[in-house]
Amino acid sequence: MLHADRITHAFPTAADPLPVLDSISLTAADGEFVAIVGPSGSGKTTLLRILAGLIRPDRGQVDWGARETADGGAQAAVLAPRLGMMFQTPSLMPWRSAFDNVLLPVQVGPEGGSAASVNAEQRARELLVRVGLSGFEETLPRDLSGGMQSRVALARALMGEPELLLLDEPFAGLDALTREQIGLDLAQILADRATTVVMVTHSISEALLLADRVLVLSPRPARV
Repeated sequence: MLHADRITHAFPTAADPLPVLDSISLTAADGEFVAIVGPSGSGKTTLLRILAGLIRPDRGQVDWGARETADGGAQAAVLAPRLGMMFQTPSLMPWRSAFDNVLLPVQVGPEGGSAASVNAEQRARELLVRVGLSGFEETLPRDLSGGMQSRVALARALMGEPELLLLDEPFAGLDALTREQIGLDLAQILADRATTVVMVTHSISEALLLADRVLVLSPRPARV
C-alpha cells in the first residue's frame, strides 16, 4: 500500500539548510498499522506530510501502491488509494455541527453533487455512534470537550472510507484515560476494515497497543 524510498528533506533557513530527514525508507502493507516514534523535532510530522503528498521531499519518492481502474486495458487510469488524514489538532469548522463536520469530506470530494445522499448521511451518523458521540450530532465544536472534538475529527478522517489513513499525533493534549479510550475505539473500528494506517506518536505505550510494527526515528536528521 505504501512504500517510501530514501526520503531526504531539509528546511531552508537564513543560514544553511536545516537537515530534517536523512534517507528514510519504510513500507506499510495492506491492512497494516505502522507507528512512528522518535524524539521531539526529529521530523515525524514532516515525514507524515511527505507521505501524504503535502510536502515534496528534496530527494526520494513515495509510492502509494496505486491500483488500476476496473476497466483494465491499455487505457486504464492509475489511481492513488483513498487517503484520510487526522492532524494534531481537530481543526473542526466552528460553525458546523459534529454531524456536518464529519460529512465534510464527502461534500468537498469528487462526489460533491451527491453529498447529502442518504447513504452519506447514514454513514456519518454511524461513525459518530462508533466513536461514542451518539446524541451529539447537532452539537457545535465549542460545546464539545477536547476529547469529543478529537472523536469528531477521527470520524471525519474515516468518512471517506480511506484505504490509507495517516494520523499525526491524533490524541496529543488529551488526558491519559481519554487518550487510551479513543485509541481502543480506533482499534475496534479498524478491526473490520482493511485500512492501512501510519501513525506518528510520542507515546511508546500507544504505539505498542495499536501498531503491528513500530519504527523508531533517531534525532534530527532522522534515520530509521
